Amino acid sequence: MKIQQLIVVTVIFTMAMGATYSTQSGSLSGDLAKDWEAQKATMIQISNQMPEDTFNFKATPTQRSWGEQILHVAGANVGLMQILGSKVPAPVINQTASSKAEILSALNDSFDFGSAVLKEMDDASLQQIVKGPSFFGDGTRVKFVYRTMMHTENIYGQMVVYLRLNGLVPPASQ
Repeated sequence: MKIQQLIVVTVIFTMAMGATYSTQSGSLSGDLAKDWEAQKATMIQISNQMPEDTFNFKATPTQRSWGEQILHVAGANVGLMQILGSKVPAPVINQTASSKAEILSALNDSFDFGSAVLKEMDDASLQQIVKGPSFFGDGTRVKFVYRTMMHTENIYGQMVVYLRLNGLVPPASQ
């Protein structure tokens, strides 16, 4: 994918996540870092929206609870960003955390890890091919960053429904 195409994708992702869009940095690594931080802000904001006493809410019995959705994002962020081959130590995400504070801390840690990983990357290294998991195959590092962000966007959309089912208005709609 050409850098110009990635910039268009960047704009679409950032706008879809409800984040304030700012001028691109002029580099792929700078754009990814900005988009990652924008997604972090959006996810922290929506995650904070649900009161702690409903962190165990499930839209249906077979779905993840609100808290489990957030922990799923945190775990996926760490797991997928590790594919990039960083020297930054990955945080351990406690997938059984139950308090709002623990869950939000895990989410924050996962995004901080991603930010640290991206700081190690420049435009050339982001375009290098790395081995991916079997369900993704191999690809450029930038592919895996955007796949990670796409995954988070998907969960964000589910979280919007959870809020609405609890009579709450998602931050992007306020």
